[in-house]
Amino acid sequence: MPRPRVLMERIGLGESPRWHDGRLWFSDWVAHRILALGPDGEAEVMAEVDAFPFSIDWLPDGPMLITAGRELLRREPDGSLVAHVDLRRLSDHGWNEIVVDGRGFTYVNNVGFDLMGGEDPEPGLIAVVTPDGRARQVADGLAFPNGMAVTPDGSTLIVAESYEGRLTAFDIDADGGLSNRRVWADLGEGGDGICLDADGAVWFPKLRACVRVAEGGEILETIELDRFCFACMLGGEDGTTLFMNVAEWNGPEGIFKDPRTGQVLAVEAPAPHAGRP
Repeated sequence: MPRPRVLMERIGLGESPRWHDGRLWFSDWVAHRILALGPDGEAEVMAEVDAFPFSIDWLPDGPMLITAGRELLRREPDGSLVAHVDLRRLSDHGWNEIVVDGRGFTYVNNVGFDLMGGEDPEPGLIAVVTPDGRARQVADGLAFPNGMAVTPDGSTLIVAESYEGRLTAFDIDADGGLSNRRVWADLGEGGDGICLDADGAVWFPKLRACVRVAEGGEILETIELDRFCFACMLGGEDGTTLFMNVAEWNGPEGIFKDPRTGQVLAVEAPAPHAGRP
C-alpha cells in the first residue's frame, strides 16, 4: 500500500475517529476536546469534555453522543453538552468506546478497572442503551474491550479485546441484547478503534501497524507505522480513505509526560467504508 500522509500533528492522544458530515471527527484525550478536521486541513473544536477517556458516535436522527466518565452525554444543536444517560449504576469505572446501530441502540463498553490509577486488570463489559433511554449490561468477561463496529445488515457487533489481541463477535438480538459470542479473528496482539469495509474486512490497530483482516484471521493488508496506532476509520468523499490516529505510547503515565506526539494519518484503502461507525 502507499505510504500514509500526515494530515495533522501535535495532537495529544487521538481516539474514536468518525467520518461525519464531510469531516473527520475525533477525541483528543489529552486536550479534553472533540475536533473536526476538514478537507482543508483546518481543525475546529466541537466540544470540550471534562473526562478521561471519552469517545463519540451519532444517533440515527443526528445528535452526537459522548462517553464521559460514568455518563453518556448528548451534544445539543447549540453545542452544549447535556446528560443523556447516567451509567454509574452499571459500573464504578469510566466508560470507554461507543457505537450506535441503525435502529438507535447504543453500545458502550467499560474496561472494568482504573487503568490510569494503576489498578490490576479486571474483566470488562458491554452495555446497551435502548432508544427510549434504558441501559442494561449485555456482555461481560471481556479482556479490555475497546473499539466496536456493527455490520451493514445490523446483525453483528464486533469488539476488539486489547488484552487478548482478538476480535470477538456477537449476534445482535431484536431487543438490543447480545448472544452467540465467538472469536471473529485472533491477531495475538493489538486491538483498539476498528472499522469495517464493504468487503467484510476489519481494519485493526496492531501496535505499530494497522492491518486489514478477514473473518478467521487472515491479514489482507499491513500498514507499518513509526508509532502506535490507536484507532482507524474509513471515510472521505467515496469512503475509501483510511484515517489513523497514531501517537507514541510509553504506558498510561506517558500520555501526559510527552503529550504532543499524536498525528492523523491518511492512506487510500482497497474497499470503502461499510457498517457503523
